[in-house]
Amino acid sequence: MSKALSKGAGSIAAVLTLGTVLAACSGGAGPAGDTGAPDSSGKEAPKPAAAAGPWKVGSEPFSFSLYGNYGWYTMPVWGKDLFSKAVQEKLKLNITAINSGGNQEAKLNTMIVGGDLPDVIWGDRPDFDRLIANGALVPLDPYLDKYPNLKKWAGDEILNMLRYKDGKLYLFPNWYTNKPTGNAGYVVNKKIYNELGKPKLETLDDLYSYLKLVKEKYPNVIPLEPGQAKDGKGVDILYSAFAENNPASYAGTLRAVPKDGKFTSLFADPVYKEAMVFVNKLHREKLMTQDALTQTVDQVREKINTGRVAVYVDVTAIEYASKGHALLSKDDPNAGYFMIWPIHKAGLDKNKITVAHYDRLGWNAAAITTKAKDPEKIFAVLDWMTSPEGMREIVWGPEGMYWQGVDSEGLPNLTDKFFAEPEERMKNMNATNDLQFVGNATYNDKIKVKAELSLPEEKRSWETKYQDSITWKTHLDLTAMRGIEPPKDSPEGVIRERWIELYKKVRGQAMLAGSEQEVIAIIEKGEKDAQALGVGKLLDYLTAKWKENEAKMKKK
Repeated sequence: MSKALSKGAGSIAAVLTLGTVLAACSGGAGPAGDTGAPDSSGKEAPKPAAAAGPWKVGSEPFSFSLYGNYGWYTMPVWGKDLFSKAVQEKLKLNITAINSGGNQEAKLNTMIVGGDLPDVIWGDRPDFDRLIANGALVPLDPYLDKYPNLKKWAGDEILNMLRYKDGKLYLFPNWYTNKPTGNAGYVVNKKIYNELGKPKLETLDDLYSYLKLVKEKYPNVIPLEPGQAKDGKGVDILYSAFAENNPASYAGTLRAVPKDGKFTSLFADPVYKEAMVFVNKLHREKLMTQDALTQTVDQVREKINTGRVAVYVDVTAIEYASKGHALLSKDDPNAGYFMIWPIHKAGLDKNKITVAHYDRLGWNAAAITTKAKDPEKIFAVLDWMTSPEGMREIVWGPEGMYWQGVDSEGLPNLTDKFFAEPEERMKNMNATNDLQFVGNATYNDKIKVKAELSLPEEKRSWETKYQDSITWKTHLDLTAMRGIEPPKDSPEGVIRERWIELYKKVRGQAMLAGSEQEVIAIIEKGEKDAQALGVGKLLDYLTAKWKENEAKMKKK
């Protein structure tokens, strides 16, 4: 079961300009184990009652409210689908939704002004900072040993990365993992590849020769589809082919390359120049999409779904190609797509080519507000949800339906019903996608792989097959480099915004340049412009934050 889609979200920080309002509405019982010392807002936290033993989820009826801070998100009714209904009945648990109505900024602002925050807020991690600073969230540290699943499965490194500058943990991560994840890579049109004699596709030279052959033999097919190049996508993935352990993320996300323990400018990287010369060559020779800088997502999907692409490379390759494969192979078993091991420059170790990154912190997070009457009980519920038992029952259903008992690894034994009714099963499983607030990807992905390997080869999921065999093996752990961006209103943040715009401009100009010499000249001028913007100051900031994260992760 892949993690829920991370759709566009507004920022909590954008509406939390009312610091005094937040401070005024941040009352409520403090967490058990709190000392009564001043919290991050400078106020004295309320002293809790004497500590008691762990509260058992299901020992009594319990409910809490949850607000998803996304404009796109409307929480399904808890207990309406088969899976959450079974949990509701078994544990006497109810979760009531507070929805944004399509405008999360206005909704959250209304709750803040009215002093009526929900018990739990679920959203993107950076958006909680101002809530924490104003004392509106409950520290979770007192509960970590009492309810041990989060600490056991996430581990100290992940939890330390999530700690606020006051040293306390306020965020409960969603879809955290201790293993690689990711969907980036190279996808090949199966039918075209077979008709062309299945030539070797391993090095950049192989790729170039293959694209030329496609152009010659299939004039109506796009040799290389890089997705929306205005956002990097496949263009950034090609950068990864020119050096070992050189993920696209250095270009498209960080715009900086780590060397000798510090970040350096991307435009000063000779590998980047070499990669953009190659991209430009493909564009000039019409071996790649000519409108890559302007095309929409729908246009990319249409080409993939109709088989008009010979090679597709993207950071979201599996997501789009899996749907195209299903459509094309439905009526023609010889059609569809397959993935290949990432392309590499001749002479490099192919096993050290990392196309993109993964982040062990996962996707977003849940936080308990100080308006909650029973924060410890809420934490106990979240901790149960992230446990193997919780994952099995929320994601895979109640015991006796699609699974019965567990194996020696604690993974569910799948029943005949799991395999006999795939469409009905997926309908039931998909119904809880938006109720998975604190997913444990480490455990859940093990079930996913077990489920796929239990199926005959022809019935296995296209996505899981290539995730397990290729993409999860070719993504680099950059957890320590995540969340290092400066605030937008800081001097470094202003430089970063201008640097991003300059980067996009230079990347586009280099793609469309008329010659190799022009590409190099454009990038070199871009480097001079970047230094004039003060990129050196930004890189120093990013390096410092990166090192801080490394120190956090090592802290016991």
